[in-house]
Amino acid sequence: MNISVECQSRPEGSKPRALRREGLIPVALYGHDGANSISLTMPTKEAQMLLREAAVNNTLVDLKVPDISWKGKALIREVQAHPWKRTLNHISFFTVSADQQVEIVVPIELVGEAAGSQEGGIVEQIMTELNISCSADSIPESIEINVTNFEVGSIMHVSEIVLPQGITVLDDPERTVISVVVPAKPVETEGSTELLETQTAEVEATGQTQQKAQGTQTAEE
Repeated sequence: MNISVECQSRPEGSKPRALRREGLIPVALYGHDGANSISLTMPTKEAQMLLREAAVNNTLVDLKVPDISWKGKALIREVQAHPWKRTLNHISFFTVSADQQVEIVVPIELVGEAAGSQEGGIVEQIMTELNISCSADSIPESIEINVTNFEVGSIMHVSEIVLPQGITVLDDPERTVISVVVPAKPVETEGSTELLETQTAEVEATGQTQQKAQGTQTAEE
């Protein structure tokens, strides 16, 4: 999936609020020149469309800045948004070369229906993301795990995930990713049984009292 983005240089002294009123958001570009960064802007609507298609620390985009004659590959490193309005405040890009090794986070997707589900088991996905290292031009959209042969009691650790060539996992290899378990049945304790019997007796006694009261009232009439 090729995604192209175009930014413009940010006018010196411009304030973030003023830019947002004009339909722009502040953008920072890192990695093009050591530790230095470039202050840019991009239309808010284009930024919103970008974030519908691209994921932070996952999707490589073609970034162009025509007014300084710069273009290259970049990853979205950070997105800042209003905590409850969810309006965009800022985006940071980090430039990379196609063969450069990058550390990113990718989602874990389960494929198929576990054999243990036929036995009443439930697939518990403990990890939903994986930290990996790979070349910038080989970033996977997700890591798929086929659970078809997973039976009740099956457990998969990070070290057992089959990965595409050139990808290295950065997470603890002993971490549990998936397990298939049987739902725990509610345990009926002696105390809960006695409480239920007491409540039942109280309800029956209340009903009998109400019936006697109604009988007495009818006799008096």
